[in-house]
Amino acid sequence: MTLKLAVALGTAFSGLSASIALAADATMGAVPMGQDPVIQESGGLPFGIVAGGYAFISPVYEGSDEYRVVGFPIVYPRFYGDGPGLGDRFTLRGLDDVRFAVIQHQGFEFGPLAGYTFGRDQDDADLINGIGDVDGGLIVGGYAGYKFEPFFIDAAFATQVTGQDDAGYQIKVAAGVDHTITDRLDMTATLSTAYASDDYMDTYFSVTPAQAASSVAGLAPYDADGGFKNVALDLAFDYRLTERATFTGSVGYSRLIGDAADSSITASENQFRGGVGLTYTFGRIQ
Repeated sequence: MTLKLAVALGTAFSGLSASIALAADATMGAVPMGQDPVIQESGGLPFGIVAGGYAFISPVYEGSDEYRVVGFPIVYPRFYGDGPGLGDRFTLRGLDDVRFAVIQHQGFEFGPLAGYTFGRDQDDADLINGIGDVDGGLIVGGYAGYKFEPFFIDAAFATQVTGQDDAGYQIKVAAGVDHTITDRLDMTATLSTAYASDDYMDTYFSVTPAQAASSVAGLAPYDADGGFKNVALDLAFDYRLTERATFTGSVGYSRLIGDAADSSITASENQFRGGVGLTYTFGRIQ
């Protein structure tokens, strides 16, 4: 079920990317044949298509000491010519946090974010068996950031709008550095924290007396309040295998803090994650 949902999410993003590509193509107008030999070779299109896949491992729920692997496809157009390409505007911070920079000006970035949360299934781990499920759903929000090479800072607001009722919201703040190691290898290091609302903390970390009574593990009742819930460090890299093929990887560590760390459903305050992916660019590459 998890893999199917992840694939569905990737397909949805792929459809969104295709729609953006059509709109952008209409805005740019036709490119005269013969004006650019690279465009000529790619059938007259001013962009290439980046396609591939990504596999990601993370805890089965926030606070768990058990892990699962999900996979999803990656498809988006990458424009070339004057100005940044569409591919440069996408940022993947996680399945629940895919960002698109609508505005990029003198280091500032603004745009929406979207993603999907799988929620929590009581059958995912023994510790939460019997307390009921938290429904997954669509995540939407927005972000703003500033880049001063090689550093960046940003803040984002995200809330769940389908599935679980009253799932609350998160405010995420991050700072990091982008560094080119070689002409083939780029790396990014990001330090972040997240503030979660009362509703979010109730949904994901509180245990009501009724849930405690029905839990197989005999959980203690717990009332979690809103506040900062974690501090995280993530490292990501892109390695260009060829002009068209790129290998991507990431590793991350998150430390639960405050009420999130003290919850009776938290099996481990130490949360690890990682992923690998491969993309290939079809059509124009410069």
